Amino acid sequence: MKNSRLATAFITTTAISGLAMLGGSVMKMTTLHHYQFLCLLALAAVTSRAKVKLPGIDGTMSVNLPFIMIAAAQLSLFETVIVALVSAALQSIPKRGGQYQPVKILFNTSTIVLASGVAAILLHSERLNATHHSGSVALAAACGMFFLVNTLPVATIIAITEGTGMIRIWSSIVHLSFPYYVACTGVTSMVTVVSQHVGWQVPLAVLPVMLLMYRCYQGYFEARVEEGTPIARPLARAAAAR
Repeated sequence: MKNSRLATAFITTTAISGLAMLGGSVMKMTTLHHYQFLCLLALAAVTSRAKVKLPGIDGTMSVNLPFIMIAAAQLSLFETVIVALVSAALQSIPKRGGQYQPVKILFNTSTIVLASGVAAILLHSERLNATHHSGSVALAAACGMFFLVNTLPVATIIAITEGTGMIRIWSSIVHLSFPYYVACTGVTSMVTVVSQHVGWQVPLAVLPVMLLMYRCYQGYFEARVEEGTPIARPLARAAAAR
């Protein structure tokens, strides 16, 4: 009962925070980028369904991540939050035959809205960009905060509901997903630079690359879990500590 109340309080706080980020983005809304916004919204929405189940954890990685980060780098705060909101909602919908979990969808959507909003704020920070003209520091800070804001709440809610140590759960998530976040940071950096010389259509060329990466991760996780190789060790240690 205590854990149930704590989980409810944490989910409620996360949802309110996500709603506050959405409301703040509406208040700061500027002129839309139209075609670029619609393109990234469509790419993030379509790729949100291409997701990999993290072995041993109630969580997923989705191909929509780089498109959310590209939106944060190139679009306004409002546009970024909308891209994240739509793609996260679609990502959370269960596959055919699965059971709808409105609370889970609310929590996941709020978390990604928060993460994307923080990333967009950092990427458009005048202080960071004035200090480092290349924008690399702002991008690294934005991707790092996106990773923290997106994974720490997930680790926390799993720890609360399952009675497992939060640090152990989070270390398992880091072990499984951090390389993917690093790769997406690199993709975002390259797309941002190339777009300045070619045009906003560059993210379209990223789609095949991300789908290939998705297939690689999917095959890797499946093979490693079946073989019981090192990828599952942090998860096994976490389970043993329960």
